[in-house]
Amino acid sequence: MGRLTKLLFPGVLLVAAYYAVFGGEYSLLDVRRTHAELAVAAVELDRLRAANDSLRALVDSLETDPAMLERLARERFGLIRDGEVLYRFAPAESQDTGSNGP
Repeated sequence: MGRLTKLLFPGVLLVAAYYAVFGGEYSLLDVRRTHAELAVAAVELDRLRAANDSLRALVDSLETDPAMLERLARERFGLIRDGEVLYRFAPAESQDTGSNGP
């Protein structure tokens, strides 16, 4: 019986160690994967917070600054005041030298 116990105990210990590292719900591999996902989520959260702060600043300036509102209306919608002339410049068409003959 003593010899069987000496052989069985290390085997059970190895199986338990294997299960602790590679098996189960909270294995070492799952913990490492979760830490990597947490790092990616933290970076994304920082990016979204910065974008949110930028949008809040824009909303605040549009609500309180009439000059900003006018600038936005002029740039995005091409609005002009009475007596002003709006000039729009179209980009030059690129010349395709391969399709035209000599």
